Amino acid sequence: MSTYYSDPKISRAETEEDLADLRHHIENIRITFPKAGYRMLHKYLERNQVKISEHKLRKVMKQFKLYLKKKRRFVRTTNSEHGFVYLAVVIDLYSRKVVGWDISKKIDGELVLGATRMAFERRGYPKGVIHHSDRGVQYLCDKHVQFLKENKFKISCAAKGNPYENAFAESFMKTLKNDQVDLFKYATIIDVIENIPEFLEEVYNKKRLHSSLNYLTPEEFEAKCIKKNRTRP
Repeated sequence: MSTYYSDPKISRAETEEDLADLRHHIENIRITFPKAGYRMLHKYLERNQVKISEHKLRKVMKQFKLYLKKKRRFVRTTNSEHGFVYLAVVIDLYSRKVVGWDISKKIDGELVLGATRMAFERRGYPKGVIHHSDRGVQYLCDKHVQFLKENKFKISCAAKGNPYENAFAESFMKTLKNDQVDLFKYATIIDVIENIPEFLEEVYNKKRLHSSLNYLTPEEFEAKCIKKNRTRP
């Protein structure tokens, strides 16, 4: 019977203790990132100073049945007791950071204006920034367009019916759905207001690793870029 560690100096008891410790680390990561696959788990473990190869990690996950279980798809019938809540976000394309957001019961110009205004203020009132969105009427309403023009934004819109031109926003919404919305049953808008902002600010921006950012969080990536620019002659 093979053991997890090949070093004969390590006793069975020590091996089992190491396995239990590794399982504990994985389960702790899954509390915050329940949909993380083994590659992403491996990166989080590295950040926690846990040294293990991807091959061994897969073996341990199989041993303790820690792989994600695929749920059967089903059609959810309409429940008249549940109202709709809408979220608008502004994402920095370079760092993938959510820099502005707003929540409302209405999908209108006020919703997207709230998100855009937050991003504009947080970024220190920059000029010449490209604002890209789809062609939803909420983005092209007079009030929102006027705000963009007054503050020297360059307005960009995806082609009608082409979601691929706004792929980063689509990807973010998928992440939000998988990592947050599908895991919690929000009964009221208060539940959304209490949970979504914390996910955006404390989890997505500060803790979630992105393979496109070389497995850094958006905030870490921005900090690295700022440091790099400061050291340039």
